[in-house]
Amino acid sequence: MALLTLVGAEASFQRSFERLFQLFFEEGTIVLSASPEFADDGLTLIFEKKVVGGEPCLQGTLYDGKKKVDSETSDFFPEEQHQGAALKRLMSQLIVKLLERYTGWSQPWGILTGVRPTKLYHSMRRQGMTDSEIKQKLMDEYMVQQDKAELLSQIVGRQLSVVPDLDTLQQEVSIYIGIPFCPTMCAYCTFPAYPINGKNGSVDEFLTGLHYEMEKVGGWLTANDIRVTTIYFGGGTPTSITAEQMDALYEKMHAVFPNTAGVRELTVEAGRPDTITKEKIAVLKKWNVDRISVNPQSFTNETLKAIGRHHSVEETVDKYRLAYESGLTNINMDLIIGLPGEGAAEFTHSLNVTEKLRPASLTVHTLSYKRASPMTKYKEKYKVADREEIHQMMEQARAWMEEHGYVPYYLYRQKNILGNLENIGYALPGQESIYNMMIMEEVQTVIGLGCGASSKWVDPKTGNIDRFANPKDPRSYADRYEEYTERKIQVLNELFA
Repeated sequence: MALLTLVGAEASFQRSFERLFQLFFEEGTIVLSASPEFADDGLTLIFEKKVVGGEPCLQGTLYDGKKKVDSETSDFFPEEQHQGAALKRLMSQLIVKLLERYTGWSQPWGILTGVRPTKLYHSMRRQGMTDSEIKQKLMDEYMVQQDKAELLSQIVGRQLSVVPDLDTLQQEVSIYIGIPFCPTMCAYCTFPAYPINGKNGSVDEFLTGLHYEMEKVGGWLTANDIRVTTIYFGGGTPTSITAEQMDALYEKMHAVFPNTAGVRELTVEAGRPDTITKEKIAVLKKWNVDRISVNPQSFTNETLKAIGRHHSVEETVDKYRLAYESGLTNINMDLIIGLPGEGAAEFTHSLNVTEKLRPASLTVHTLSYKRASPMTKYKEKYKVADREEIHQMMEQARAWMEEHGYVPYYLYRQKNILGNLENIGYALPGQESIYNMMIMEEVQTVIGLGCGASSKWVDPKTGNIDRFANPKDPRSYADRYEEYTERKIQVLNELFA
């Protein structure tokens, strides 16, 4: 485990600096010290205030063991009343610059470790900054590389084109409905994904609770004249339940939610091809579902077996065509960069198969080691591509999307993501997912119903954000859904009073 001792840093900065250190050393830890204590098997970085050319600045000096290896000086030192955020940013810059040179690894997102860089871009835009000013600030203050700053600019522009009223949707809500069942759990996954015939409570018990939640929340929205922007069925895999159960669920949705004809987008994840049938497609069409997902993750059968997906490449293609030819043409597909055993050659193959299908949208994920996933627990079993090849595949995806007419429209990042990269949603123009924009840009409340569903409360007056999650397992949910529903109603009363 790598160790970095920081001398001269404030204790309140420690967690943020540790996240930066872990961009270079995955299992790295940071300790703070008031004076140099050089460890033989660790790094030490000393911060000192200096005067250069008559101006105060901050200098960082890096030691490997007791040997000095590098130093870097900031442009200025903030005045005392501005030392909090400004000093933290200067120290972050020095840490990243010194470690980039020490390791030879550049960080495309600089000192940004947050999930939503597009949200930062929107924030600066709302402050009145121009596009060029925002990009320059991202590069100068946050050390974001130019291509990433340009990508953010392109995405924000696309979002405003698709949702021109993005800044004024605080008085509306979106709804996420979580179905916690899956045929199997993928090795990289931490979403609620319980076997459809497992011992964690019956599907009928879960659906009883979900119908109750929908009735109560829908009734409150109707009584308070709150519009619904988008509805998203996720999971798990929402098409794991039977066609009859799906039919009853969507009928309930239309009966209890206000003005469903005015909802801008209704999405159902049919992500696992092995759950898609003609009968279920007929139900989706009956209730005018706008958008579905049929997710290959990879078009290599050996990879699918390794990650625990019990479907074949051939089945993915067949189910995609079945849905498309039945009239469900707005189909999203997910591809994951960095799956076990896959490199540029396998990713090229996945893109070649995708080209023949031409889905309406594609989300390109970079593999992330999620804390509770099987892949993280048993890392030694899974061999993944190195940093350089991961970056190569992301650039390959970008070039392929541009060549085939797909434009980026949303982006998010995750902890422990390979290559410190990102996940990007691409779409053919006019096929972008509005829900994905709502959840990532946090412009409105998203009400979570069902197992593992997290409600994101966005105060319409202040923009402050809070969260509340339902239990992940069906048994706990079935035991307490009335309680969780009541708590949601209480928060909604406070938010929209």
